[in-house]
Amino acid sequence: MGLALHEGFSHRDFDALPSSLALLASMQVPRENFKAKRGKSMVVPLADGDAQCIVLTGLGDRGSSSLDDRRLAAYQIVRAAAERGASSVSLAIPGAGGRAVSRAIGEGTALAGYRFEKYHSRDEDDRFAAPERVSVLEGNLGGLNEGFTIADSQCYARDIANEPGNVINPETFERVARDLAGECGFKITVLDAGALASRGMNALLSVGKGSSTQPRLIHIEYVPDAEPIETIALVGKGITFDSGGLSIKPSDSMVTMKGDKTGACAVLGAARAARRLELPVKLHVIVGAAENMPGGSSYRPDDVIRAYNGKTIEVNNTDAEGRLTLADALAYASERKPDRVIDIATLTGACAVALGETTAGLFTNDDAFGDEFLAASSESGERFWKLPMNDPNLRNKIKSPIADLINSAGRYGGAITAAMFLESFVGQGIPWIHLDIAATDFAKEPYSYYVKGATAYGTRAIAAYLLGVAERGRKS
Repeated sequence: MGLALHEGFSHRDFDALPSSLALLASMQVPRENFKAKRGKSMVVPLADGDAQCIVLTGLGDRGSSSLDDRRLAAYQIVRAAAERGASSVSLAIPGAGGRAVSRAIGEGTALAGYRFEKYHSRDEDDRFAAPERVSVLEGNLGGLNEGFTIADSQCYARDIANEPGNVINPETFERVARDLAGECGFKITVLDAGALASRGMNALLSVGKGSSTQPRLIHIEYVPDAEPIETIALVGKGITFDSGGLSIKPSDSMVTMKGDKTGACAVLGAARAARRLELPVKLHVIVGAAENMPGGSSYRPDDVIRAYNGKTIEVNNTDAEGRLTLADALAYASERKPDRVIDIATLTGACAVALGETTAGLFTNDDAFGDEFLAASSESGERFWKLPMNDPNLRNKIKSPIADLINSAGRYGGAITAAMFLESFVGQGIPWIHLDIAATDFAKEPYSYYVKGATAYGTRAIAAYLLGVAERGRKS
């Protein structure tokens, strides 16, 4: 049994518990000096009976607690139950009758069951198991199902992102995409190296030249059963491992580079959620998958590459490879004539320096679109911050003396100049958002409702945005 409480709670707040458990919990609270601060919890073990324990968790101040506070509360309660191997758990969280609150609770419940244990030998003393049954007092069933579906799809994306480079390369990523297409009834088109060359997708092709596994462009289409409200392209960076290429990274910086495919994982997860929720939004999901490795056939600094849309790029840093794969993918996405484009990528260390490890960057050519996405991401609990795109001095830095563009404009303002570079490959007049999830893609230590490892950050925010599009369309 789990109960979420606000600071300053009274005995009446325990009424959601059976009377005997309410008495026991209220007696234990002063002994543990539990104040119900946000993120704080306590466990009251039970000696006998059907319930193993009572989990109390804090929502913080009653006047300012948020959807994310309830998401975290659900996570903490269900996680405590999972660590004890409980087969079922009951939640009492204030406001659960509202659809948005129940959606957050459903997300916290799904996230609480996540661990990437594929390569661990099972510890006989480890009782962890996601509960088979979760009930929510006065919960909104529709909201709970939406939230669970969205977060479960983020866990799906985390599983792929957590896989090492010797397991997931461009070829095996294609298999993952094909498996998802088969499961969800998506149409899938894959352009191999030969097809990339014949179409002039030389930016993506160049990044993958140094690897023994050739790059490919993967295109999944979700066509809803109902008339689509909008057509949206989701473009994900799919670098399955990034050594830096000939501009090789220091060894410490290569650790976690299996996660350089997280943008691609996130768009697959968002598409999976859209299908399971039967959202009336048509999706083009496009991934440029490549492995950036040094070798005799690698692309080089000083190379000039002609991208799919005809623009030429001077390469001055082969470790600025993500924007090259996205360049061709964005140009290809623009040919689909979508109403909007969202790309997501672990793109720049500069964004991590600017915003830290728990906030991602947002860049857009359409402020209204950007604000709509920020509102959805705020409800999802995934933090994004909009950075400017209007500095002409920074824009001059992506110009090359020998080509149309240069692929890296230096350290200062690096996240912004990378976004400006990408904008050059978005079709004229198409509203576009770029999400830079560098650093937020991987939790070095557990925090909030993320365990150590891949977070698939942005999956829930994109799914929440698509859900919002669907809801607005249904009301109009």
